[in-house]
Amino acid sequence: MIHQRLINVYKLMAEQGLDAVVVTKPENRRYFSGFSGSSGMLLISKQSQMLFTDFRYIEQAKKQAPEYQIVRHGTSVFDILSESVKKQAFIRVGFESDYVTFDTYQKLTQHLNAVELRPVNLDTLRMIKDQAELKLIQQAVQIADSAFEHVLKIIRPGITELEVALELEYQMRKLGSEKPAFDTIVASGFRGALPHGQASEKIIEAGDFVTMDFGAVYQGYHSDITRTVVAGKATDRQREIYNIVLDAQLAGISAVAANKTGMEIDQISRKIIADAGYAEFFGHALGHGVGLAIHEEPRLSSTYTNELTANMVVSVEPGIYLPDWGGVRIEDLVVVSAAGCTVLTASNKKLIELN
Repeated sequence: MIHQRLINVYKLMAEQGLDAVVVTKPENRRYFSGFSGSSGMLLISKQSQMLFTDFRYIEQAKKQAPEYQIVRHGTSVFDILSESVKKQAFIRVGFESDYVTFDTYQKLTQHLNAVELRPVNLDTLRMIKDQAELKLIQQAVQIADSAFEHVLKIIRPGITELEVALELEYQMRKLGSEKPAFDTIVASGFRGALPHGQASEKIIEAGDFVTMDFGAVYQGYHSDITRTVVAGKATDRQREIYNIVLDAQLAGISAVAANKTGMEIDQISRKIIADAGYAEFFGHALGHGVGLAIHEEPRLSSTYTNELTANMVVSVEPGIYLPDWGGVRIEDLVVVSAAGCTVLTASNKKLIELN
């Protein structure tokens, strides 16, 4: 598995005329080596694969990254990096320009002053998931689905958004999640107009829409689900808005397929909301890739002109957000295929009224 991923790195290096790449982004470090520690740097070339880390992670690195030469560094990882680059006489070395800070870039230029540093994007190599990754994402999805089923039993007028969020996170941890995939969003009533309204101390009131956006992490892989329910009986207006969003979400899912662009899919879902008169109240992209990071390539957005490929995993999550009233968002994860897509999220999408 790691070997095939390295082959893809070698191809990218050949295309860009690189002798080696330095990998510092945690998700890429884990993807290309298997190492999940919080501190480490990879130096990948066709001749060798090296993992530099400190005393705390040496034994972990040996177990998780057997295809790598594990090198312990002292106070500065850049010193050992410089020695290794000089020893192997590399001339052109790639670095992750989308992740490296200016401070780190300065250290790279100081320690690799005889080398030509070239920007490289390794994230694109993570877009197409292998079968092992798909199984881990499916497990993370199932954990979130189960937590949603549980939390429906406790949502009622009088409890706070924070209580709902804590119950979701507690259940996911009990079911095997390493941590929340991101800061859990629970937005009720008028706060539903906030697309990223993190759980607050607001008390849920009778008749409130309650939007929950959350996810689990299983062996590094994320899930992402959003459901909106009613704490009581839905009004006609709530049903209207909910059904528009649901129609847009189902149309978006139906549109997902290999060889379609993210822009095409976004437009299909967005048109339904626009035709209903709510275009200005759906201001974010339709979806994003999910894997070792909660937001990664590809994107389903009005500016993403690249085509999807089989075994990419994306979210489909339209919403309508009305100031001083509330909002609705519905989100599933899907796996792209040549024929369309497979929906991973199993939770009910019919409007749930919690009486």
